Amino acid sequence: MLMANDSIFYRYIAVGNEPFLTSYQGQFQSYIIPAMTNIQQSLVKANLASYIKLVVPCNADAYQSASVPSQGVFRTELTQIMTQLAAVLSSSGAPFVVNIYPFLSLYQSSDFPQDYAFFEGSTHPVVDGPNVYYNAFDGNFDTLVSALGKIGYGQLPIAIGEIGWPTEGAPSANLTAARAFNQGLINQITSNKGTPLRPGVPPADVYLFSLLDEEQKSILPGNFERHWGIFSFDGQAKYLLNLGLGNSVLKNAKEVPYLPFRWCVANPAQNLDRVSDHMKLACSMADCTTLYYGGSCYGIGEKGNVSYAFNSYYQQQKQDPKSCDFDGLGMITYLDPSMGECRFFVGVDDSKSSAVASCGNRCCGICFGAWVLASCVFLYVRMMGSA
Repeated sequence: MLMANDSIFYRYIAVGNEPFLTSYQGQFQSYIIPAMTNIQQSLVKANLASYIKLVVPCNADAYQSASVPSQGVFRTELTQIMTQLAAVLSSSGAPFVVNIYPFLSLYQSSDFPQDYAFFEGSTHPVVDGPNVYYNAFDGNFDTLVSALGKIGYGQLPIAIGEIGWPTEGAPSANLTAARAFNQGLINQITSNKGTPLRPGVPPADVYLFSLLDEEQKSILPGNFERHWGIFSFDGQAKYLLNLGLGNSVLKNAKEVPYLPFRWCVANPAQNLDRVSDHMKLACSMADCTTLYYGGSCYGIGEKGNVSYAFNSYYQQQKQDPKSCDFDGLGMITYLDPSMGECRFFVGVDDSKSSAVASCGNRCCGICFGAWVLASCVFLYVRMMGSA
């Protein structure tokens, strides 16, 4: 049971996640306000309403602009529900939560200026009267500010529920780009710079998405969907990232209980003509997205592809010898088959998870649905002056 003295670990309760997506065709709109009312009553009864705020994380497709941020408006069919939502949020002291992904804008449009997705300035700035926008985040954020203003809530606090950059699965998804984006974001937020329409007022909260990769996540939007983590599956930081809070840099997990250092690869003595069905089986169970265009293992050759798929399945099956048979096409090796940036991983022994893989003196974070919350500031940058 959640008690009042436990509330320090919880800041928000999300009522749904991106329920106003265009693809949902309005099917969830009628449930949002009643659900918020019921949950709010429960928080009041539990004396938690002053500690925990109800929010509705919205996708950035809830609002739009014909050309510049100052013309931002909510989609016509959402005007009424957004006005109601803003009123509820304002009365309870909760922020409007939005998920912003400049990566998706770049991924979905070949005409999107690449440098505009980052924070180092752009050769294609957006000029909006006296305001000039040099990055997509500021432009998107202020489009929402304008939309809120047009329904009478221009001063409503805004929190970023999800924002990040993937490291695999698309040409623009790589370690260099992910570090550049996330570090640029952190630097901007911690500088308290704000945006042209809210100068000196950064978002109330910002949650980086995400802590770890999700190897079973749907790849319908793209292969990158499984690779948003700033840590690899074994708790190792993928790249250097300074959180801007003293010495709060990412720490690698320690004492990780790895399985024995052995791998499953294609047997070089066997003809691989019969391998396609085995590849399909392996990749239907394990993650092979790094083999495709934009992945770190793209271009390692046919035998490399087979070996990577076999090993991914083998590690997922906790190195069960039978899982490396593949009708004699696989074999176990003690030599690391990794090639360049393509890492053939070794799994983690879940049976030894009680041995606690720690991240220095910090916890590694916990995940609630689509939100990754970290009480140790890993993914959570809270704006409190210089804090």
